[in-house]
Amino acid sequence: MDIHEYQAKELLAGFGVRVPKGGVAYSADQAVYRATEIGGSRWVVKAQIHSGARGKAGGIKLCASDVDVRRAAKELLGTTLVTMQTGPDGLPVHRVLVEEALPIARELYVGLVLDRKRERIVVVAHPHGGMEIEEIAQREPEAILREVVEPAVGMQAFQARELAFGLGLAPPQVSQAVAILLGAYRAFRELDATMVEVNPLVVTADGQVLALDVKMSFDDNAMFRRPNVVELRDYAQEDPREAEAAEHGLNYVALDGDIGCIINGAGLAMATMDMIKHAGGEPANFLDIGGGASPDRVAAAFRLVLSDKNVRAILVNVFAGINRCDWVAQGVVQAVRAVQVPVPLVVRLAGTNVEEGRRILSESGLPIITADALAEAADRVVGARRSSPPDPLSVPERGNVQSPPSPAGRGGQGVRTSNANAPGPV
Repeated sequence: MDIHEYQAKELLAGFGVRVPKGGVAYSADQAVYRATEIGGSRWVVKAQIHSGARGKAGGIKLCASDVDVRRAAKELLGTTLVTMQTGPDGLPVHRVLVEEALPIARELYVGLVLDRKRERIVVVAHPHGGMEIEEIAQREPEAILREVVEPAVGMQAFQARELAFGLGLAPPQVSQAVAILLGAYRAFRELDATMVEVNPLVVTADGQVLALDVKMSFDDNAMFRRPNVVELRDYAQEDPREAEAAEHGLNYVALDGDIGCIINGAGLAMATMDMIKHAGGEPANFLDIGGGASPDRVAAAFRLVLSDKNVRAILVNVFAGINRCDWVAQGVVQAVRAVQVPVPLVVRLAGTNVEEGRRILSESGLPIITADALAEAADRVVGARRSSPPDPLSVPERGNVQSPPSPAGRGGQGVRTSNANAPGPV
């Protein structure tokens, strides 16, 4: 889960991290009012979206008067900002951050990330920050500073001092940088963050050290215990399908293919997508329905998959361990009847009560193609996709969907059953 810059600054300020004076605005008039509250004669108006590289895309504007602030806010609010990180569709700008413009002497970089290989939080720093940090880091990799934090004791002051001196800060500025580093670490640890990035960490002309721009990401699985962070979530910055999936307890990620996937278990979902690719198809999504496969959850999964207009076939692949295949089959049948699936559907069940599950599918009277093994299911859904019209809206009514020819010349109405000699479940 990501949050906006101004929200990240509010959180870090609570842990002793110094940030510029500023406030969020949702209209041009409110932006002018924020500038008046801040005082001074120069301000910065920043578009608030979940993306970096806003400056290069025109999302950050320097203003020298109230008229400039009003104009900048009007130019940004209500637009879609496209950066090198958003993709061609960009992200909508519904709010701006108005801040005091600081006289910057130096720009530094500080980031805290979770190193999964070491199972430690690692603090990374570089003496040059700002918009060109990626290019600078590639040119000067030897200048990157790292401190690995031992979780049993947390980040120590001496580690923060080593980083501050390594960044070339003067002695009067070291204590300020240490407070920022330790505060950022506490926020990372206590808020279940997965990333805290301060870019740039600036030294002003009068020797002050502040976090000029901040980004924070959080562990979705820990948000049940962080209600103060959850309330900062901005669904307008996310794929609406992924937001809907979160409401139903589903894990959904949109992809570029045309074969929808409904799977239980992240590992099985990855293996299924690999097998679809191996069979010559392209998955349209990653969707893990989790351990429960109730009719409501399965129906929500079908609606999510079908909301992608590129989907031309769907593969349901469920391995029933804690669940039972007959429960899953009942959920699939009820969901298909409720959602009215207009594209070919392949279902592969394995695990507990698999024979009963297959019987329920067979007797449903629905045009469901079944398979025993994962490889077989992938081949069948790719074949069904090739026989499906490009536009899902042009597919015949659900009762008239034709199943692709089955192997060994086996026919039948309604459910298509797999070859009895096919290999066992993968």
